[in-house]
Amino acid sequence: MPSTSAEPVHRRIAALIAARITSGELAPGDRIPSTRQIMAAHGVAMATASKVIAALREQGLVQATPGSGTVVSRGAGAGPAAPDRDRVVATAVTIADAEGLPGLSMRRLAGELGIPTMSLYRHVADKEDLVLHMMDRVMAAHPPPGLTPAEHGWRACVQALARIQWSMYRRHTWLAQAISFTRPLLAPHAMAHTEYVMRALDGHGLDPSTQFRAAVMVANYVRGTAVNLEDEAQAEQETGMSEDEWLAAQQDRLAAVLATGRLPMLERFLAAGDPSFNLDVLLEFGLQRLLDGLQPLLSPRPGEP
Repeated sequence: MPSTSAEPVHRRIAALIAARITSGELAPGDRIPSTRQIMAAHGVAMATASKVIAALREQGLVQATPGSGTVVSRGAGAGPAAPDRDRVVATAVTIADAEGLPGLSMRRLAGELGIPTMSLYRHVADKEDLVLHMMDRVMAAHPPPGLTPAEHGWRACVQALARIQWSMYRRHTWLAQAISFTRPLLAPHAMAHTEYVMRALDGHGLDPSTQFRAAVMVANYVRGTAVNLEDEAQAEQETGMSEDEWLAAQQDRLAAVLATGRLPMLERFLAAGDPSFNLDVLLEFGLQRLLDGLQPLLSPRPGEP
């Protein structure tokens, strides 16, 4: 995922004023800083100061009053349950679990919390920063296993962590789409997963670079398989059919393709009626082959099973 982009200046200034409103420092009916006062206080141009006022007005925090200028709107003060960052992030996770990341916007989140949208910027810089905190929260709820390489061996440790990650993706199908291995966001609890695998592989003759690549390889394999989970959930929602129901509906089409005789290996496989073709089986099969491939690179560590 790309690195956090710079927040627009007018939004940052508007968030500061919104924080004064939601905290009660600026009460309903109080005048907010004028465009000229904003220009002087923040060193910005008139156009930027005007955008600040417009952003606050758009959020319903302020209103223009004849003879008084722009004042805090009625009901815009601090409510009895102003959220903290933990509640903001937890609510965002709940929305993403139900509707995916496309269904999560700052406006949607603010509506769920019952606060002005600008108030969210007291807790997160922007949506990208919000997603980073969401990822870290989910990772914190799925810590590395308690297995140790000295007692259980490196392979048991690595496959246990991979299965934890798979269960995490199954519960939060949006997460696989959010994670990037080319431009990773630095989420401490996600980094703990990498650290765990590197420790499991330590002492087997691998240098740190190879340990790191192996840890990322396993994590990326699980994540790459998990990308299909959100696609499947969306397809089921759009078609109203489960995976099994969809496959059943394709039987006539499949039979026509096989009748050509050009796919004898697939025909033999399908004739066997193997019921175990699903993502869980594919994940486990591929995971074991990855670990088989790592095995020849590792020298024995004394005392490790």
